[in-house]
Amino acid sequence: MNIILAETAGFCMGVDLALRKLDALLREPEVSCPVFTLGPIIHNPQVLDHYKARGVRQLDDPFSLRSGQSVVVRAHGIPKNIEQELRARGVHLVDATCPKVKKAQLLIARQAAQGRIMLLLGEADHPEVRGLLSYAESGARVLESEEDLEAVLREGCSPCFLAAQTTQDRKLYDRMSRILRRLDPDMPILDTICAATTNRQTETRHIAGQVQAMIVVGGRTSGNTRRLVQVAEQSGIPCFHVETLADLPVDSLRGLNSVGVTAGASTPADSIQGIINHLKSL
Repeated sequence: MNIILAETAGFCMGVDLALRKLDALLREPEVSCPVFTLGPIIHNPQVLDHYKARGVRQLDDPFSLRSGQSVVVRAHGIPKNIEQELRARGVHLVDATCPKVKKAQLLIARQAAQGRIMLLLGEADHPEVRGLLSYAESGARVLESEEDLEAVLREGCSPCFLAAQTTQDRKLYDRMSRILRRLDPDMPILDTICAATTNRQTETRHIAGQVQAMIVVGGRTSGNTRRLVQVAEQSGIPCFHVETLADLPVDSLRGLNSVGVTAGASTPADSIQGIINHLKSL
């Protein structure tokens, strides 16, 4: 079996930075466990289990934190009002928000300050999106498809600007941008999709055109991993989303001549290598 592994598979810069900040905090002698994260620091159950064993605890209610306790802001960021409240309470806040997400927050705040309503391509229930919405103080609409955009335009929305969750589909965002620019050539279109996300999606399309099946390794709750699955499926070949080795569809893969493998931005290298090693044994 010929196995093509995507060069872009695995941890992105933002995930790597967040985990390094968490590791550094755990090494500080004056920091007592448990160390908290506001929700999962990244969307990968195996990584989360590793940190749970080291004394890290996920917290769903940020307002239960007390002065002096240590909490790490997840890579996806948090709503602005929650960050402000925690700092006011004297919580030891370590901001591990991905720099690309932080940039998106600032760009959105700048447009909102001019009274513009945000049209955001993203998943409404995703933690990054909840954080981005908190910076759109003039209002916002979350869009998941071109049909959503058309519905908003029928209702009317002005003045507006377009932004995206950093891990969204670049091709879909570009199509939305063209629709809006035809209506208003001066409408601000923010460049908030991470270049690493775009590169990962582009490479997935390229590999899918060369193989008989694609495997995407990553957490089920990872938005960027799910989008890689969607991108691979658009090629028309079988695509399998696997989180662990136990998910690998061995019977469906046995006998194939070529398989492509990519992975989400929160997938550790050892998970990817485990899949590769097993494929080699088929």
